Amino acid sequence: MASPSASRHAAPIGRPTRGTTGTNRLRRVDRWIARHPVLRRADDPVVVDLGFGASAVTALELHSRLVRTRPDAEVVGLEIDQGRVDRANAQMTRVRAGVTGFPHDVTVSFARGGFEVPLPEGRRPAVIRAFNVLRQYDEADVADAWGRMSTRLQPGGLLVEGTCDEIGRVSTWVAVDEGARPVSLTISLRLAGLASPAVAAERLPKALIHRNVEGEPVHRFLRDLSASWDRAAPEGAFGPVHRWRRTLALVSAAGWPIRDRGRWRLGEVTVPWEVVGPRC
Repeated sequence: MASPSASRHAAPIGRPTRGTTGTNRLRRVDRWIARHPVLRRADDPVVVDLGFGASAVTALELHSRLVRTRPDAEVVGLEIDQGRVDRANAQMTRVRAGVTGFPHDVTVSFARGGFEVPLPEGRRPAVIRAFNVLRQYDEADVADAWGRMSTRLQPGGLLVEGTCDEIGRVSTWVAVDEGARPVSLTISLRLAGLASPAVAAERLPKALIHRNVEGEPVHRFLRDLSASWDRAAPEGAFGPVHRWRRTLALVSAAGWPIRDRGRWRLGEVTVPWEVVGPRC
């Protein structure tokens, strides 16, 4: 493997994202990362926003959420498209001048890079957030992308790879460890106005989106989640959060090993990868 310094001078690995960027679009996954033990215990709390898109806003918002639990957190935004890097740096000039809503001294920077995740001075990120990056790839490309990114993590680090809708009301992600092993799947939904959790099927990570078919574990999980939501409909009289809690209680009673119960109120559900991952 090439050294980090050599990687910075090589062509970035990967393809440019579509560049779609929206304010608060990634708030759900940001909150999850900010509370994760990996960030809290990291000696060097640097987080990479891989494929940040057409604007600096996702990296800036990520930083604003991370510092609430880790004040010394640093965010590095990476993009293959040099024009987007230049645009983000121009936006940072305004941030430094104090004419935006972000603090002028935020520890956020931008550089050109892809799946090789180049950072200066041999640094390795505690967390890599790669959102809406792999949607344009084939499912067969996922393992290689996970492998490349995971090798750049700090010991005990985490890759968070997923996707969301255009306004961030539906979001899903896979947590991948430093050995490129998927650990868990999280689904996060805006509960107000939610018709059915089945809407998450349209925004599953690339490793799962084509697996939502009869016979696959993720299909069975989404089916049970949606059926439990329907069964919990009477609880909606007490509000959508109450209905969601009842939904997940039913799913848990059906044998699904649900994690992070303290985050149910946020419209989240997390399950181990081994119960939803592809059969082959």
